[in-house]
Amino acid sequence: MSQRPALGCLFEVVETLVLTILIFLGIQTFVAQPYRVQQMSMEVTLLPDQYVLVDKLTPHWAPYNRGDIIVFDPPETWASAGSVPFIKRIIGLPGDTVELRDGKVYVNDILLDEPYVNKDANGDPQTTDPQAAGTTWLIPQGQLLVMGDNRDESADSRSFGPIEISHVIGRAWLRYWPFDVFGVLAVPKHPELDGVVAPTSTFVPIATPSE
Repeated sequence: MSQRPALGCLFEVVETLVLTILIFLGIQTFVAQPYRVQQMSMEVTLLPDQYVLVDKLTPHWAPYNRGDIIVFDPPETWASAGSVPFIKRIIGLPGDTVELRDGKVYVNDILLDEPYVNKDANGDPQTTDPQAAGTTWLIPQGQLLVMGDNRDESADSRSFGPIEISHVIGRAWLRYWPFDVFGVLAVPKHPELDGVVAPTSTFVPIATPSE
């Protein structure tokens, strides 16, 4: 074999590898990104060391909804956050008023049905107790109020208030590891809020990729 064909073959291999890497990086940056659950705050919906796929594409044209599970960069002022993105569930949308009363969540003065909340030792849903950020929030435009499903073990908007939509990396929509729990993450419906005037949707630039 002459040196020229060998160099040509090597060039094709390198070109293929570079193209593959660029496609992978493009998909992870703009379309979908894997995320490993590292906190206990979403038990039992999601457990530590499970992996989910985060949809980064559709939020550019489809606004986030109540019940969506999202991955986001925690507020900079939240000292314990470190560099690990948080994963929580959306409870309040822009324009909503969210209030904690007697361990339950009310949205626009209506009791929120939350079948996903983790159970206590007696098998009853955990209460949603206040933390440092108070008990009532009027969600500004461009922000979301989030909580973990494991309310007793979740640092969320009850601690740091609503988050900026621009800090959201994307929706967690598919749990793909381990294989025995593979499946699309269900988004709950809230018919109890159907008669409430929907808040105005606001499209905000999606967060830049996070490590």
